[in-house]
Amino acid sequence: MNDRATAILNGILVLPNELVNDGIAVFRGDRIVDIGPRSEVKLPERTVEIDAHGGYIAPGFVDIHVHGGDGADFMDGTAEAVVKATRAHARHGTTSIFPTTTTGAPEELHAMLSACKSARDEWTIASGAHIAGVHFYGPYFAENKVGCHPPLGRRDPDAEEYLRAFEMGIVRIATCAAEIPGALDFYEASREHGHLVTCGHSDSTWTEMAAGFERGLRHVDHFWCAMSSVSSLRNRFGTPMQGSMAEFVLMNREMSTEVIADGCHLSPELLEFAFRIKGADRLCLVTDANRGLDMPPGDYKIGPQASGEIFHSDGKVGWMPNGGLCSTVVGMDVMTRNMKHMTSASLPEAFRMSTLTPAERAGVSDEVGSLENNKRANLLILNPDLELQRVFISGQEFLA
Repeated sequence: MNDRATAILNGILVLPNELVNDGIAVFRGDRIVDIGPRSEVKLPERTVEIDAHGGYIAPGFVDIHVHGGDGADFMDGTAEAVVKATRAHARHGTTSIFPTTTTGAPEELHAMLSACKSARDEWTIASGAHIAGVHFYGPYFAENKVGCHPPLGRRDPDAEEYLRAFEMGIVRIATCAAEIPGALDFYEASREHGHLVTCGHSDSTWTEMAAGFERGLRHVDHFWCAMSSVSSLRNRFGTPMQGSMAEFVLMNREMSTEVIADGCHLSPELLEFAFRIKGADRLCLVTDANRGLDMPPGDYKIGPQASGEIFHSDGKVGWMPNGGLCSTVVGMDVMTRNMKHMTSASLPEAFRMSTLTPAERAGVSDEVGSLENNKRANLLILNPDLELQRVFISGQEFLA
């Protein structure tokens, strides 16, 4: 048995609240065993040294909302497609991933969950990012907020269907529009299973959100995208105008949310607003990436290859035929870099939003999300321009 430790040195450690110059990260096997400035870390005997060349040593990214990559969608429902996508995201520094369902037939969702479970259980370093759980996102959307997802696969919550999915033991995050019939029972069942309970693709009011909050709702998917606003609720109810999902999330400290910082979905001032109001400990970066990630511009499908909706990737973002946005085609390295450059977030705060905060919200921060002793050795080396250089997952280097 090889008991040698590995040390990444000559770099700047990115910790949740600070940067540590001339830092060292030491790991043995799949665990971090020491973190700190060079002056305080004693290297074990038989240590393999890796030079960070003055760049950053950071925790691996955690993506809680992602649909695919490299030509594959998780809803394709095969282990091969799942691994193709997890490898693509590992190339962008994501080491813990939550494959995310879209709308679809019951058998398509079951195939996706089964494929993710198989890929998780059979993981090797060649598989790329660890599957930390599945985000059960579709199919329980509001009819007028389906967005880019296949509309025929949308439906109201079916207890037999979602309880069957929950009992598979792979779901960690669960979404439902708050205003549709059966939402409150869905939220309560999700909370009882220990999930991060979320609302998305919804035209819900403050009152409907508050009712969901009482049943366990604590998160809202991709802020400002496919969600209610004061004006949309006036269309629904007339006057007096009502508070929407946005106001409820911004006013409630316990609620978290996520932003897509690809430079196409949200302007810099909206990213800044979300960051300053919610803070780095309640705002997650997500890719929401589709199968167009790492693929040339062209036409692809969101959702299952057989029944999904066609979109066009221009190499920067996905577009629906009607001109609506369709997910993203860039990785978490881009999201993190943009958040640093487009907002007032410090570097530790930008990384927190793509590592520790999503890990905390998804309930996996005891294992991943920060550089701490005994956590999984998921580490990144980035150059001073925040360009990814090397990726380590469970102490093994991922080679694309």
